[in-house]
Amino acid sequence: MRADCEALDAADPLASLRTQFSLPPDQIYLDGNSLGALPVATGARLQAVVAHEWGTELIRSWNSAGWMDLPNRIGDKIARLVGAGPGEVVVADSTSVNLYKVLSVALDTIGSSDERRTTIISDASMFPSDLYMAEGLAAARGLNLRLVDAARDLKLDATTAVVLLTPVSYRTGELLDMHAVTAAAHEAGALIVWDLAHSAGAHLVDLHGCNADYAIGCGYKYLNGGPGAPAFVWVHPRIVNARPQPLTGWLGHAAPFAFQTSYTPADGIQRYIAGTPPVLSLAALECGVDTVLAVESFGGMEALRRKSVALTTLFIEAVLYRCAGTMEVVTPMEPTRRGSQVSLRCRNGSDAYSIVQALIARGVVGDFRAPDILRFGFTPLYTRFVDVFDAVEALVNVLETRAYEALEFQTRAKVT
Repeated sequence: MRADCEALDAADPLASLRTQFSLPPDQIYLDGNSLGALPVATGARLQAVVAHEWGTELIRSWNSAGWMDLPNRIGDKIARLVGAGPGEVVVADSTSVNLYKVLSVALDTIGSSDERRTTIISDASMFPSDLYMAEGLAAARGLNLRLVDAARDLKLDATTAVVLLTPVSYRTGELLDMHAVTAAAHEAGALIVWDLAHSAGAHLVDLHGCNADYAIGCGYKYLNGGPGAPAFVWVHPRIVNARPQPLTGWLGHAAPFAFQTSYTPADGIQRYIAGTPPVLSLAALECGVDTVLAVESFGGMEALRRKSVALTTLFIEAVLYRCAGTMEVVTPMEPTRRGSQVSLRCRNGSDAYSIVQALIARGVVGDFRAPDILRFGFTPLYTRFVDVFDAVEALVNVLETRAYEALEFQTRAKVT
């Protein structure tokens, strides 16, 4: 009953955090796993950067406004969300570029100590950009890329160099045990790279606790940094100085303003920066990260995770009850095995895209992933329990009326 969901919202200790966001009143936004909502603070912050810091202070703002410190300052904030320490995370470039950096270093590190290790292992359900980067590096180095059908069946051996995985599948929402998988990689003598794009700001991550080697992630999903927001990179302190990363740009130099003609890598994570920080994008990202850090006053990431589980459980149970025989829940039923999204598959997979479009037309925003997945992200900072109820009711209406058969919902846009 909707009244029961209203009661849950009234008792929700995180309910006030929704006011941090500018949300259209006529929409139920369930796509924060693809692009986070706009923080209220972002517009004013960007205006201040443009009008005053850039417009008035001009180049002085690199010092007076701390522009040069933004990658590290925001990195320290993200570190609090992923179980890293101060000075260990830096914001730079895109997720794919950061993956290229850490995967290159990992391959150099492991290959120099054991020439038998010639295989990168990943999951076939990894986000394609990750797989493309791994495929390109493997081809360039004469290595093998082996894709498994399920990360639980890694089958590591003495040829394994690097394991590349994500804690949460972008397609199914399945959540891996980072501690167990990392331990398995290390027991096999391999290094591990984690892509936290669907994890940072969404569920509990403890990079030090699981003894991970490398991690990267994006800023525009659960961190609410805006479209194309810069990404972040972390390397465990025990190996961060072992090798320079391959994109040896000037800001990764030990003394960038000495303008030396040869490269000397900076100490620590600073060496993973390449070019000049994108100040406007970083200013927006900091506002987004701050919306997640606000949960620290309300029980921290544990409280966020509890609400995430409650929202996804409610959605799954409602879909199974209201859409029985029509929709299959692809995401694991066990709360400990799912992230903060739920993926569905309809009986006729060819209708998946048009169903999502019909829902969007009714103000319920999810997304489609080829060939037949309907994805719904549940961001606890601003998603309400009544949103879950209303979203399922809209889905039922779309299915019962066959509204998705309308021609306007058949043509695929460039972005799905």
